[in-house]
Amino acid sequence: MTPPPVAAPDLPPPAGTQVPVDPFVIANDPARSEADWFRHVYQGDQMPQLTLRAVLMGAALGMLMSAANLYTTLKIGWSFGVAITSCVLSYVIWNSLRLVSRGRLSAMSILENNCMQSTASAAGYSTGSTIATAFGALLLLEGYHQPVWIVASFTFLTGALGVFLAVPLKRQMINQEKLAFPSGTAAAVTLRSLHSRGVEAVRKAYVLVGALVAGLLVGVFNTDEGTLGVLDRLFRKTRLHLPDLIPAGGYTLINNRQLIGFGFEPSVLLIGAGMLVGLRVALSMLAGGLLLYLWVGPALIALDAAHVGDTAYKISIPLVGGGSIYQLPRWALWGGTAVMVFSSLTALALQWRTVSRSFRGLRRGRQSAATELERRMAEVEVPVRWLIAGLVPITIALVALQYLAFHISIWLGLVAVSMSFVLSLVASRSTGETDTTPTGPMGKVMQLLFAVLSPPAASSVHLSLEHNLMAAGAGANSASASSDLLTDLKSGYLLGANPRKQFLAQFVGIFFGTLAVVPAWFLMVPTKAKLEAFNPPATNMWRAVAQLLAGGGLDQLPPSAKAAIVAGALVGMLLPLLAWLLPRAAPYLPSAMGLGLAWIMTYSNCQSFAIGAVIIWLWGRVHTRTADAYGVPLASGLIAGESIIKALIAMAATAVGLWAAHS
Repeated sequence: MTPPPVAAPDLPPPAGTQVPVDPFVIANDPARSEADWFRHVYQGDQMPQLTLRAVLMGAALGMLMSAANLYTTLKIGWSFGVAITSCVLSYVIWNSLRLVSRGRLSAMSILENNCMQSTASAAGYSTGSTIATAFGALLLLEGYHQPVWIVASFTFLTGALGVFLAVPLKRQMINQEKLAFPSGTAAAVTLRSLHSRGVEAVRKAYVLVGALVAGLLVGVFNTDEGTLGVLDRLFRKTRLHLPDLIPAGGYTLINNRQLIGFGFEPSVLLIGAGMLVGLRVALSMLAGGLLLYLWVGPALIALDAAHVGDTAYKISIPLVGGGSIYQLPRWALWGGTAVMVFSSLTALALQWRTVSRSFRGLRRGRQSAATELERRMAEVEVPVRWLIAGLVPITIALVALQYLAFHISIWLGLVAVSMSFVLSLVASRSTGETDTTPTGPMGKVMQLLFAVLSPPAASSVHLSLEHNLMAAGAGANSASASSDLLTDLKSGYLLGANPRKQFLAQFVGIFFGTLAVVPAWFLMVPTKAKLEAFNPPATNMWRAVAQLLAGGGLDQLPPSAKAAIVAGALVGMLLPLLAWLLPRAAPYLPSAMGLGLAWIMTYSNCQSFAIGAVIIWLWGRVHTRTADAYGVPLASGLIAGESIIKALIAMAATAVGLWAAHS
């Protein structure tokens, strides 16, 4: 019998060779060299990876997830990574197709599933944040949509910029420093578990799919009456309509006015989100919501009531229903925004070592010598010429688009693209070290920078708003895309994928994501009134900061907004400082992000978050193993199910309305 061939020192083992070590240990051990990964982990040339079926499956899932993430961004101000969800769904869908075909379809390899994950993640996560925030804020301020070609071009170019910016960061942060990127590691573990064909993998898949179906059903039956005629008939026939069974309306508490949102929200999407964010953030949101509705809100309203009709304040708090209804987030928005902005910037300042390591690491990467290993690795890593070939035309196109569409000067457009690289560097390291992508703070940094570089003039406040929002949108979206795609590259690194093929899968995903999310935006949010009905937290925050920076400053704000901003800024700076000075007390301090979100969302949303967090906490106390194993699949399925069906219902309602108007 011929013995198996022995691998050369710097070459991966032949297919089928038994590797006597755990590749996950090697790939995550900072003391090991890239040669160990190349010898023991890399298998991108030994099994299928970048196949047509993997890309198409990832594109289909990513297009659904892009609409779902657009909905969640509008609803709760967050978008969720789709890596783990797409892995499990792809595995279940493909194996179901194999069962139907009676085995005529072959099984996907683990690297095909990883390639599918990369395409789905790029399509589902890296294209929608700019639309919901920057373009959403413009819609609220201007009252009309930007043309489709502008929205599509800006979305694609900023997403593609993030893909290419991830290339020079990958080798340093993943190969050499071996940053954790926890979500990427979890996705790799999930894939390895699924392909092990163990009982645990099957159970996780069942939990996720079951939760997804439950989310779909709840999303259908908690839809407002009058949205779609077919659903209204379903409600009458089944006598099952959650808003009627569990009223979420308002209560009359302040000056005989109805408080909108002071009730219960029948939504498993929000409960699932609470399961993921954890007890500290969710309870901070609940406490902040109670504080707002029972004390702070009435105080802010009373403060403004003393200045009714004062023309000195150009930015006023809009009333609803002729003043008969109070929407307290409209008063508290400024304070909530201040808490999140100042806490994020303070935390970023306290993490100066992380920022400095980013630049030192990049400098070391450029100065490294071209060894034999470097030359061998160059055959699988994305080459520099690809980076240049992509960044040059993307930069030219993005600068030209900003100039033509928003009258941003060429030099300011170049500043925006250059700052995108800096923000991507910092955001990616934060994601790698903490699994938290500071997209919001990155956008605020750009807004503050452009307020300095392009100060508002009395004759061009409108242009100042556009400059502020679109420059911030370019930086934040590219930083978000870069960080998310490095998370996927971490999964591929652990599984031994070919980085070039994974990069191509990610780039293709941007096309499909743009193709799906742009029409979804216009269908889901056809008018300013429809967007206002969402009460979108992140969009409102971007609008508030842009108004403040481009509208002449604090002097133009009503008294309630000034008081809320000062209080929010103090709280936002104090909490990160206390956590830094008293690290042992940090887990018990309120979450600044949770408090800030509570003043932008309605109380009913905060309550649902808290319910989800308490459920997962109690589950962990009763049975830790099952909570750890099935908590994330359950929450992910609930979020994906309701958000997907809600996005589809919103788009269908708009399409039906347009058809009726033109028939």
